[in-house]
Amino acid sequence: MKQQPTVWGLHMGGHVGDRPIEGNYVAIGWRALGDLRAIPADREAFKSALRQHLPDLKEGAVPVNAGTLFRFVHEMSAGDVVVYPSKHDRMINIGRFTGDASYLPDDLDEYPNRRSVEWLGHFPRTEFSQSALNEIGSAVTIFRVRSHAAEFLSKLAATGDAPDPATAAEGTEETADDDTATQAVAQQAEGTTSDFVIRRIMTGMTGHEFEHFVAHVLECMGYTTRVTAKSGDGGVDVIAHMDALGFQPPIVKVQCKRKTEQTPRPEVDQLLGTLGEGEYGLYVNLGSYARGAIELERNRAKLRLIDGEQFVEMLLENYDKLSPRYRSLIPLKQIYVPDLSKG
Repeated sequence: MKQQPTVWGLHMGGHVGDRPIEGNYVAIGWRALGDLRAIPADREAFKSALRQHLPDLKEGAVPVNAGTLFRFVHEMSAGDVVVYPSKHDRMINIGRFTGDASYLPDDLDEYPNRRSVEWLGHFPRTEFSQSALNEIGSAVTIFRVRSHAAEFLSKLAATGDAPDPATAAEGTEETADDDTATQAVAQQAEGTTSDFVIRRIMTGMTGHEFEHFVAHVLECMGYTTRVTAKSGDGGVDVIAHMDALGFQPPIVKVQCKRKTEQTPRPEVDQLLGTLGEGEYGLYVNLGSYARGAIELERNRAKLRLIDGEQFVEMLLENYDKLSPRYRSLIPLKQIYVPDLSKG
């Protein structure tokens, strides 16, 4: 009987951008340990290597990290499925491993230990249940997806690439040390809030209502705004300025897109084409931007791109100034969570 593939979850830092997707791989760091394939295939050997090469690592974190490294090299197999939630664009990427572990010592992101992947689909987070998103918000870098494996794999059914989910694999998952688990819960709380806000906007507003909402958030930031007509706006949805009449530069022309998909460069070019002397362009969406659009922003001082995560940050910073109508649509309360990222 053919063994069913295991479904793995894997995290990488946001600094990797879209390189893993374009390069068809996933990777992990621990550069100080070198090529992980050179460590004997034994969990105790991985623990010893961590203690030797990373002496400042807390003892409680050693078993967790050793288990992560061991899984990456010796438990993941070609044909297994990987679910990778990319941080830079809020997409859930699902693929299939196509080979064994490899080593690239000069990796740009300092993630030298790799596995090649055939990507089968890329999906916005809003297409998954919150409980499924919580499961892949694990406190460890690599983990088995158990409870919601079928939900992630069902997204591949339309392509004909959906394998059956694995039954519960043998072995015990390591429990993260207290600091790692605490920080992960804090990060998950922030991620859950972003998911909630974006989901409420997607389900509770039309595209034109979202334009009014963006205008309102800008007003909370001190701008005077005017929403253009539904049609014939020439690619400009909101006009914002600091003076009451709108004659004093800078004038900000805003394009709003209530979508969680990636915005390509041509759409951003359209906004740039509307700008005149003393005018600036602001593009707001709930998803992310293609590399070409991001490069365009870097080279154009008059252009600013706001993605979903950044828009949620803007909203949270001005939440107390929002009208009751919007606070009713997006009900939130302020809490404090641990922040161990600074030491």
